[in-house]
Amino acid sequence: MIKKIFLIIFFFISINSFVFADSNRCKEFTKFSVEYFKCKGNIVKDKTISTGQNIIKDTKDYQNNEWSKEKEKMNKVKEKIYKTKDKVLN
Repeated sequence: MIKKIFLIIFFFISINSFVFADSNRCKEFTKFSVEYFKCKGNIVKDKTISTGQNIIKDTKDYQNNEWSKEKEKMNKVKEKIYKTKDKVLN
């Protein structure tokens, strides 16, 4: 039980240090300086862009996986239609 608690605490600390690693680079500026706000703004912009790109990538992958099954079904139906059309016309 104690090992599990230590493992959870260690996992939580490692995630927090990873998440806040980028935000520490703006500490060299004073709180209300122009450079500080530029630094913070760039961090927010970079995280927003990367998150947006991940969402777009995940959506495309999901759509490709889901639609590929339906495309296969449609292609099979088209083949059956073409075969019956050839039989009827010939």
